[in-house]
Amino acid sequence: MPPTIVDDPATRGEVLDRDLAGLDALEQAAGDHTPRWQKAWSATWPKLGAAVLALAIWQLVYWSEWKDPFLFPAPSTVFSELGEMASDGVLFEALGNTMRLAVQGYLLSLVIGCVIGALVARVAVLRSAFGSLITGIQTMPSVAWVPWAILLFRQTDATIIFVIVLGTTPAIANGLIAGTDQIPPLLIRAGRAMGAKGVTAYRHVVLPASLPGFVNGLKQGWAFAWRSLMAGEIIAVLPGKPTIGGQLQIERGFSHADGVMAMMLVILAVGIIVDSLLFSTLERRVNRRWGLLVDR
Repeated sequence: MPPTIVDDPATRGEVLDRDLAGLDALEQAAGDHTPRWQKAWSATWPKLGAAVLALAIWQLVYWSEWKDPFLFPAPSTVFSELGEMASDGVLFEALGNTMRLAVQGYLLSLVIGCVIGALVARVAVLRSAFGSLITGIQTMPSVAWVPWAILLFRQTDATIIFVIVLGTTPAIANGLIAGTDQIPPLLIRAGRAMGAKGVTAYRHVVLPASLPGFVNGLKQGWAFAWRSLMAGEIIAVLPGKPTIGGQLQIERGFSHADGVMAMMLVILAVGIIVDSLLFSTLERRVNRRWGLLVDR
């Protein structure tokens, strides 16, 4: 069937979207034959294997008596302590408070980062004035913001959110800037020729084309957010409100190595789970949709 030729510019974009949607449907129908459970297992078993290997190494180091068991406990001791924290309810309360702060800080960073990234990416004067500043702020350790945040907001939720925003926003903004820089100039010119200007160009050309790079920025932003959150919680322990970072600091204060390592496992597990289930999944889907990833 020959391609549809339309002279009316108002409907040309609709015809193009329809034709591309048909090609996407054909590609997905031809390549999606693997059962869902097999895909899930293929993505899960390498992570399980890495976890088992890490536990085995941990156990071997413990058996080597490299450090006193009081300082370097066995995996069984740490998991037993983790179970006691869960049964007492302390773990889930701390995890709930921490995740609430993480979501609030990340969403606020997302809004600010998108606005800054969109402006800096498309306005040359702003790029020249603030491009290096954004990268400079991103390179600053999150822990460096905590003392100032405590002076500004005392030991409150605002302190933690402030640290998250300063640690996360530059990564998200740079992700959008990098994604925009990777757009082929021919695509921008084609959009202008079809009448896409101003906000319309952002909506239908710039943002969709920059999405793969932007999603990578979102993923990096989550990593910065989680690190910033832990730095804030460890230093600025919130009174009367248990958090994962705060509990880690409390366990360190009592010299409970098993409790410290239990909290470290929780921090690691949450970071991996959120990245695997949310950001890595989103990244794969976007890359596959944009033809940048081929299933093997």
